[in-house]
Amino acid sequence: MRLCAALKTTVISGAVVLALCAQTAPPKEAAAEGKGLAPRAAPADYPAQAQVGQVTLAAEFKGHSVPTATRPFTTEDYVSVEIGVFGPPDGKAKITADDFSLRINGKKNPLSVQPYGTVASSLKDPEWVAPDAGEKKSKSGVNTGGQGGEPPPTPAKMPFELQRAMQVEVKRAILREGDRTLPQAGLLFFEYRGKTEKIKSLELLYSGPEGKATLNLQP
Repeated sequence: MRLCAALKTTVISGAVVLALCAQTAPPKEAAAEGKGLAPRAAPADYPAQAQVGQVTLAAEFKGHSVPTATRPFTTEDYVSVEIGVFGPPDGKAKITADDFSLRINGKKNPLSVQPYGTVASSLKDPEWVAPDAGEKKSKSGVNTGGQGGEPPPTPAKMPFELQRAMQVEVKRAILREGDRTLPQAGLLFFEYRGKTEKIKSLELLYSGPEGKATLNLQP
C-alpha cells in the first residue's frame, strides 16, 4: 500500500512539473516573432527622415521586395516600407502601424497599412525554383504553352515547410507595435499591384501620439 501511494505521488508530481513547464516555456514561434529588423545605426542611414515630437522617423521604400534579417523575398500585390523609429537614449514611444499611410503619385486618398495576415499568401521566394521547371517543352525546345497539344502543366507549388519558414521570417521583420524601447525598426505593407517604375512621388504620412509628419520617399 505504501509503495502504491509513493508511486502515485511521484506520478502526480511529475505531471505537475510538466504542466508548469508547458505554461512557462514560451512557444518557439512566439519567441521568433519578437525579433524584428535591426535598426540602422542612425536615422541618416535611411534615405528619408522627419522629426516629430521627441521621435525621429526614418524610412526607405523597398517596392515589391520584402527584406528580412536573412534575405529578401517578394510580393506582387503589396509594397513595403522599411521604417526606423529613433529617440533619446533608453527612450520609449507608442508605435501603432495604423498611424502610417502611403500617398502614391499625389493621390487624394493615401493607402492604409495592411496587416501581415493579408500579405502572407502573396509572398514569394525568388531563389526557389520548381523541381520540374523547364522540363516540359516541345521537341523543338520551344514551350508550346498547351496550344495544339497537351495543356500546360499546373505550376508547382513551394512545399509547405518552405512556405511556412518564409512566412515566419517575414513576420519577424514587421514593425512591432505597442510601447517600445527605442530604437525600433520593421516593415510596413501597403496594397499596390502596379509597377514601381510608374511611381513618380511617394509620401509616408504619420499621424499619431507624437504629432504629424511627412517623409518624402524615393520611388
